[in-house]
Amino acid sequence: MTKYSDRTGFYFMDRQMTFGEILDDAQRFATFLQQKGLQKGDVVAICFPNTPQYLISLYGTLLAGGIATGLSPLLSPPEMVYQLNDCSAKFLVTMDIIYEKIMKKILEKLPHMETIIPSNISEFMGFSGFKVFMGKLIGKIPKGKMDPYPNKNMVPFLEVLKTKPNVKPVSINALQDRALIQYTGGTTGRPKGVNITHSNLVSNMHQFEVWLDRDKGTDITLSAFPYFHIAGLFIGLYLTYIGSSHIIIANPRDTDHIIDQIMEIKPSVFGNVPTLYLMVQRNPRSKEIPDEVLDNINLYVSGAAPFPSEAIRDFEKRFHTENKFVEVYGMTESAVLATVNPTYGEKKIGKVGLPLPDTEVKLINVETGEEVPLGEPGEILLKGPQVTKSYHNKPEATEKTWIDGWLHTGDVGVFDEDGYLKIVDRTKDMLSVSGFKVYSVHVEEVLTKHPAIQIMAIIGVPDADRPGSEIVKAVIQLKEGVEASEKVKEDIKNYAREHLAKYEVPKLWEFREELPQTMVGKVEKKALRQE
Repeated sequence: MTKYSDRTGFYFMDRQMTFGEILDDAQRFATFLQQKGLQKGDVVAICFPNTPQYLISLYGTLLAGGIATGLSPLLSPPEMVYQLNDCSAKFLVTMDIIYEKIMKKILEKLPHMETIIPSNISEFMGFSGFKVFMGKLIGKIPKGKMDPYPNKNMVPFLEVLKTKPNVKPVSINALQDRALIQYTGGTTGRPKGVNITHSNLVSNMHQFEVWLDRDKGTDITLSAFPYFHIAGLFIGLYLTYIGSSHIIIANPRDTDHIIDQIMEIKPSVFGNVPTLYLMVQRNPRSKEIPDEVLDNINLYVSGAAPFPSEAIRDFEKRFHTENKFVEVYGMTESAVLATVNPTYGEKKIGKVGLPLPDTEVKLINVETGEEVPLGEPGEILLKGPQVTKSYHNKPEATEKTWIDGWLHTGDVGVFDEDGYLKIVDRTKDMLSVSGFKVYSVHVEEVLTKHPAIQIMAIIGVPDADRPGSEIVKAVIQLKEGVEASEKVKEDIKNYAREHLAKYEVPKLWEFREELPQTMVGKVEKKALRQE
């Protein structure tokens, strides 16, 4: 932040802040935490959408020697209680509306919580005071009462930033001391907190910087990855690390705002999950973006979920992304990136690239544990300086996930002859059909090439006639303007019979206007299976 102190650090709702200003606020925040008794290793929970407050709190926590944990604003109250107690969070930074509607009702269940720091989302907007006042008045900007709570410190965020900066130095062992306790998505039971050290994060940022090989202090990046997810959190840290200006998107589903920001600020890098890229593409206003503005974007980064090849090619035609699209692969436990498509070399659409420097990847047979031959699917195992070593308070899960120094990801992949990795499934999403293994991602990849399909999910339904076997079901969201008629359904079925093995062809078909999505924008197969 010091090196690029005069450069714009972020753009947010008509406001800009330089890296120098962000650092000053982070130091004030860190000083406040230390004055309120934060000791090295104490946990600060941040419950916000993407906002400047989130980044300032994150940087300030790390400067003070604390551990940050992202708490999604979309969690239910019991889920929030579980996470906050699991990591023993002593400090909480949150929106005033979340405090009023949720936190006040659960604070009695949070014995470790000592200090709450509420803020209104408008406090870092650049709109005039009158616009902010009217926005709150008519409900466009949510607001909540910041009433005190017995036996808890309550200090508004703007008051915190009045603290005179005087951060006491903290000795950090980068290899051992944790920077984050970042929670997984909880697709297999309750979310698990991953212990991420300072070294894990710095290693991965350096790996990514070397891999992309871009000039520091030059980019303007628009990213809609949420900070409470490891991908968004990594991006927030990484953009500061390379001196890239950051266009902060609070609501990733507000595609009108994203399009406005692209046209107004003209980013050079665009990062998103596949479903949100498609949402931007479906917005009719995307056609208003001038060609010269699109041409200014020279790098697109996609991750967190598979992006069907045909959907990428369709996106490329509209957004001038030929040879600019870089798919990545990683997970919370690898903090975050493990493989990335080359910046300058061949980008293979539908594959997640090659291992980053100092990263080892091998594929094993899920049943035997033996390494599989080239071209055959196997569970992905990872090893590298960015790969974490444990879950927080979960010794049994740790033993099952980290074995002999290798992280067992639960993802299934295939290497091609050039060493490019393709994700074909999660081990839990593989279907067993009359003894055959059906890889849901493969079936989805094939069927989304049909011109009527926008996005889809393949799930298994227990086969009552064959215990232990499953029936393949397709849940489909059609492209805009395509009606779910019998003719369309029959056409897709014929396409499936022509392009898939007999046991891979779905027997059950369902068409929906929208598929359920996780907080990050992945299609939520867990919800579909539960139905």
